[in-house]
Amino acid sequence: MKRRRPAISDEDRRLWDLVRRSATPLRPEATPEPVPPPAEAPERRAAPPAPVAPPPAPKRAPPVPTVAALDHRTRMRLSRGTVAIDARIDLHGMTQDAAYRRLHRFLETARADGARMVLVITGKGGPAEPGSHGTGRGVLRRAVPEWLRSPAYTPLVSGYHSAGPRHGGEGALYVRLRGSTRPRRTAD
Repeated sequence: MKRRRPAISDEDRRLWDLVRRSATPLRPEATPEPVPPPAEAPERRAAPPAPVAPPPAPKRAPPVPTVAALDHRTRMRLSRGTVAIDARIDLHGMTQDAAYRRLHRFLETARADGARMVLVITGKGGPAEPGSHGTGRGVLRRAVPEWLRSPAYTPLVSGYHSAGPRHGGEGALYVRLRGSTRPRRTAD
């Protein structure tokens, strides 16, 4: 879109001609002719209203970290026992509310203690009761992965996966914690 220049008043033109005549040109051969004043004064139009500034953009919250699945190599090393599990928690027999709070506290404490890999035992749950349409049993087994992906847990957890057979199989999860909050000690 082409911008229109504002109209110059007669007084501004006379002032500009005086300045141009008093200035010494850098290249004397390229002296422009003075601009003659317009024959008629142009009609003055009302100035358009000043544009209204848009409201400031809302501040964006920092991106929420994502929780990924553990890579194949890490899963294999965990299931073989070549990677140490730093801590474990058993949520068997707890209600969802109690398990949620206890798991969160456990992960915070483990992370603060410098743990990198923990085992969360949820239990496999039994077969669904007749007429329940697949619900009711194994509630924690289904709920814990959802919790680990929730915004409350993502600052603590960087990845998880079902445990290998030696650690409980489908009734347990390997959980990798984000970097420790405790500063690492250096060798003196």
